[in-house]
Amino acid sequence: MYERLALYTVALLVMAAFLPIYGYKAHANIEVGKPAPDFSATDIHGEAFALSDHKGKTVVLEWTNHLCPFVKKHYDSGNMQATQKTATDNGVIWVSIVSSAPEKQGHVSAQQAIQIEEEAGAHATTRILDERGEIGRLYEAKTTPHMFVINPEGSVAYAGAIDSDSSPDPATIEGATNYVLAAIEDITAGREVQTAATWPYGCAVKY
Repeated sequence: MYERLALYTVALLVMAAFLPIYGYKAHANIEVGKPAPDFSATDIHGEAFALSDHKGKTVVLEWTNHLCPFVKKHYDSGNMQATQKTATDNGVIWVSIVSSAPEKQGHVSAQQAIQIEEEAGAHATTRILDERGEIGRLYEAKTTPHMFVINPEGSVAYAGAIDSDSSPDPATIEGATNYVLAAIEDITAGREVQTAATWPYGCAVKY
């Protein structure tokens, strides 16, 4: 009896670690239509990156954790890489950010991060390890993935989920609305972003 109870408890804890997190709302630091908070960091290749250096271009921030089932949904299917390539081929700066703290799920070294990108065939412009969670907390990133699109004027144009289907099943990607690409298309066309904020889904960021 006690063994079954212990196994049940462990199962619940494991499930909780992967439950989707819902509920995006504007925060003190992040509000659609307001300036995106600036930050600077060193990427996994040892190169300096500052958001302010890319004003005049559209920038996408992608919070990621390679062990999260919802991240796997988009990377194992190739959807995230395809989204990245479409964006970067059109001059968008794509920044993948890992905010997993040391000893937490998804925390990696720079060398491990390089290997993960190479094996995935990622098309991000740069990847930043935010192990102290400073950038994540600045943007109040909740989930992996959690997406932000910043327009050339430096304002947050979109914040929320990558697409409209919160299932971890890759089969649901087809037919879902890709909110990131839709926002980029609106910005490129000089239109107001039609869907500017959605509830993010995924695993909780492991601060």
